[in-house]
Amino acid sequence: MNRKITRALISVFYKDNLEPIVHELAKNGVEFVSTGGTQEFIEKLGYKVTAVESVTGYPSIFGGRVKTLHPAVFGGILYRRDHAGDVAQAKEHQIAPLDLVIVDLYPFEETVASSGASADEIIEKIDIGGISLIRAGAKNFNDTLIVSSREQYSELLSVLQSSHGSPSLADRKRFAAMAFDITSHYDSAIFEYFNQEHQLPSFKKSVRQGRTLRYGENPHQQGAFYGDLDAMFQQLNGKELSYNNLVDVDAAVNLVQEFEGEKAFVIIKHTNACGVATASTIKEAYLKAYQADTTSAFGGVLATNTTIDLAAAEEINKLFFEILIAPGFSEEALELLKSKKNRMLLLQKQKLSGTKQFKTLLNGVIAQDLDLKTDTATDLQVVTERSPSSEEVKALLFASKVAKHTKSNTIVLAVDGQLLASGVGQTSRVDALKQSLEKARAFNFDVKGAVMASDAFFPFADCVEIAQQHGITAVIQPGGSVRDQDSINYCNRHQMAMVFTGIRHFKH
Repeated sequence: MNRKITRALISVFYKDNLEPIVHELAKNGVEFVSTGGTQEFIEKLGYKVTAVESVTGYPSIFGGRVKTLHPAVFGGILYRRDHAGDVAQAKEHQIAPLDLVIVDLYPFEETVASSGASADEIIEKIDIGGISLIRAGAKNFNDTLIVSSREQYSELLSVLQSSHGSPSLADRKRFAAMAFDITSHYDSAIFEYFNQEHQLPSFKKSVRQGRTLRYGENPHQQGAFYGDLDAMFQQLNGKELSYNNLVDVDAAVNLVQEFEGEKAFVIIKHTNACGVATASTIKEAYLKAYQADTTSAFGGVLATNTTIDLAAAEEINKLFFEILIAPGFSEEALELLKSKKNRMLLLQKQKLSGTKQFKTLLNGVIAQDLDLKTDTATDLQVVTERSPSSEEVKALLFASKVAKHTKSNTIVLAVDGQLLASGVGQTSRVDALKQSLEKARAFNFDVKGAVMASDAFFPFADCVEIAQQHGITAVIQPGGSVRDQDSINYCNRHQMAMVFTGIRHFKH
């Protein structure tokens, strides 16, 4: 059923793109009811406006905290036009209908995000009247059209024009759904702000920006991303990112971010690093990363924390890859890399931030703090008779960073500034070590003098024994096994160095 709009309440924070809607409503003879700045805006367009104060009989009070909260306003929105009792009461109390409500909410999230906003300023951006109006209009969608955001103005204008000012029930119900999306998101943002201090055991997360992906992990699965990719990246070339692309991009950006202050390059395949290196130039870092696994690098996701120059681009251009992420590209490098149209080139505009991680599981969601701990030299506890050399310490810390971002069970073999090989996602730590040794041999790396990192403790001495037999000289692990001493004793008998960090870096 269509409902003709005869009277509209308009009270908005943002006035942009409102003018054509006002003109369209006026053309249909709609009466305007408004407040404050919105009233002035409509009057300047040449139309008569009834002030809310004259409807309620009350002025705006308490610094604007109470303006529209009155039966004359909410009765006009909520009374049921086809309900005899409601109609009689509306007549008795002289409550005129409000068939259209256009209202938006105070910018709470924007105020929280702004630097320097005081607690009082943030609290005053918690909307009371606005959100009540939205809920009322959405509840009575059978009679009232609710417009809850300036994002909906173009759609509203189209509805008004196509329906000649008499929107259909389907239109009203659709706008009601959008309204409840707005209010639930708004309340979630307020809860998150207050819960920073109190940490109530309640899971709420609302993300309104979403995009449909081509498909999920596999073509028969639907996929979507909820977030603001445009704030994170500027896509300079290539096709649209897929679900699997995004998973690998996340892994790549998280890993390369570990190497603050160094020129680093990582190559990711199915979320695990098949190449990681640091060097004095980005070209050298790329070549060292590529050497670790020239097979898996094919079709990989590449990331660096340094501007890609032409020298690096000339080498990278020889490889077939899916995605390259960098904080900058020289003009010459970008021109060369864009020569293949499907390559996805992402200019990273901001670093990853946040403190929480979420995952769907069983019939719910699990959450945890992000693993933001990066092992440093001050974390190392030497537990063997021989202390690692300064070069071994650098290599151990490098290997630890890679292990932190590799699927468990993992073993990482490295020298300072270069991943030699890793064993990833194995059901035993010994298998992970054997896999890494086999990969190192396959790509012609001699592991003599290299170091070994483990994401968790060694339950037995077998891993250090195998490592020593292949020439590995130093080991980094969290420690904590009841049989730690077995591994320590073996290292002491064979002049190996071992350090404990006290921090486990499982990644499941």
